[in-house]
Amino acid sequence: MRKFTRLSLPVLSMVWVVSCATQSSPPSTAPAGGPGSASSSAGGAGTYHVLRKIPVGGEGGWDYLTADSTARRLYVSRGTRVLVLDLDSDQGVGEIPNTQGVHGVALVPELHRGFTSNGRSSTVTVFDTKTLAVLAEIKVTGENPDAILYDPVSRRVFTFNGRGKNATAIDAASQAVAGTVDLGGKPETAASDGKGRVFVNIEDTNEIVVLDSKALKPEARWSLAPCEEPTGMAFDGAHGRIFVGCHNKKMMVLDSNNGHIVATLPIGEGVDANAFDAKSALAFASCGDGTLTVAREDSPDSFHVVENVATQRGARTMALDEKTHRIYLATAEFGPPPPPTAERPNPRPSIVPGSFTILVVGQ
Repeated sequence: MRKFTRLSLPVLSMVWVVSCATQSSPPSTAPAGGPGSASSSAGGAGTYHVLRKIPVGGEGGWDYLTADSTARRLYVSRGTRVLVLDLDSDQGVGEIPNTQGVHGVALVPELHRGFTSNGRSSTVTVFDTKTLAVLAEIKVTGENPDAILYDPVSRRVFTFNGRGKNATAIDAASQAVAGTVDLGGKPETAASDGKGRVFVNIEDTNEIVVLDSKALKPEARWSLAPCEEPTGMAFDGAHGRIFVGCHNKKMMVLDSNNGHIVATLPIGEGVDANAFDAKSALAFASCGDGTLTVAREDSPDSFHVVENVATQRGARTMALDEKTHRIYLATAEFGPPPPPTAERPNPRPSIVPGSFTILVVGQ
């Protein structure tokens, strides 16, 4: 996932051929309308909106957010640490320190453990989800671990290593590295089907690789054309549908049995995360242009965009609270770019110090 920092903020109009470890940009302001906007949606008037903003502040970039709907916690990556907020009170409850270049968090509920992917140090930090105490640090087998997930069938945590172009499998109980899978490209977000398969976006080849989580071997490679630079991913387990956010302003819906594309939906610019709410049958795509696309699953083969919710410039990563059905997005305010130099002829805007915020979106 493309990580936000003060120093590197690519322009959205560029064609990006980078891993999610690449530091990401503040996009343009949210459009007033367009395909699938609230004013033109087939689903009628929009119902989602920003309910409140949680001022967090502090320094550092950010990337994935992870919601633990049962324990009522929100994990927020912040460059060198993971902040932990209470989903009900919005208050901070602690942090996991020394996670250099952290991208994401995977939770293993039955072990009361969490695992962070630390891109800069190419390590995984293991922590106790009850106390937030650090238990161990594991060296992964590829450079720049980015996306991370827990597969309950194999009982393994997988890191998807951007520069390594591979995946590291870690036994969640023993914390030992179980193996490495060559992915043949730069991995982005992944999802488990809960049946022994893991799907992962390959950003630079515009594909999904299907992994056997026990055998640690690729089963298939599925083209995502016309998708370009796939990033976010979500999964509908009941109907076997994969949702993929693409940087050419599309959300693809695939059949998880065979990779067949069953729908292509318009979304905003600068997508970096997707989510699916099984109870409401809604799929979400959070986009850095300041929009959250909401699409309804009418049937496993029929989808339509309900609305594009105005969020805030830069709010491209999110987490879904399955209990309240609310969406949490991370962003900040952006200032003017510094003067150009020979080394940086097109400098990117900087993050306004102390402006980091969590947006809460709901009905």
